[in-house]
Amino acid sequence: MFNSPLPTANDLPSTARLLRSTAIAVVVAVGLLVTVVMPSEYAVDPTGLGRVLGLQQMGELKIALANEALAETQSPAATPSAPVVAEPVAPPAVPVVGEAPQPRPATAETSPTPTMNSNKMTVNLKPGEGAEIKLDMIKGASVRYEWTTSGGTVNFDTHGEPYNGKKGYFHSYSKGKQVNGDSGEFVALFDGTHGWFWRNRSDGPVTISLTTTGEYSKVNQ
Repeated sequence: MFNSPLPTANDLPSTARLLRSTAIAVVVAVGLLVTVVMPSEYAVDPTGLGRVLGLQQMGELKIALANEALAETQSPAATPSAPVVAEPVAPPAVPVVGEAPQPRPATAETSPTPTMNSNKMTVNLKPGEGAEIKLDMIKGASVRYEWTTSGGTVNFDTHGEPYNGKKGYFHSYSKGKQVNGDSGEFVALFDGTHGWFWRNRSDGPVTISLTTTGEYSKVNQ
């Protein structure tokens, strides 16, 4: 049997050489973390090289897609609402403070009778908090609206839910991300509740001011 000779002390790397190799490996790993991993995964680019290479944009896109997926998995109807303060204007409307939504059967005999109403309401949202305001409307009724924010931007979904509809079903009229307002008009596609859901994705509190004018019988928080 052939026995290979054991390495001598001169053949083994010195302690100084091992320490130097370890230091080089650590420097390379930190460099890759700062210039490649952090910009592409977390949209953090302390050196500015990630944006030049396009990695910063990749990280921002990943974070935006993750936030969008999280928001879409949460049904607007199942999200806790922030307090809503309503200031009725002529003609008088039903106050929305402390009033819980009351589903009503979607029959011709019990559908709400639309009247021309006008309301001004405000919603205060903490960071990450969501809220919605809904109007009782029958099919074909229309409403004009305008809302603005102060303190930051919000994500929103203007949608409707039919009376006695399938659990979790809603029709979206319009939606947006990181905006500070919206205005327009929509026509109810069915008897049900129709309105707005907002979520504060900023780092500070946001106040939403909403004005509505149209054919609806009730305002729900």
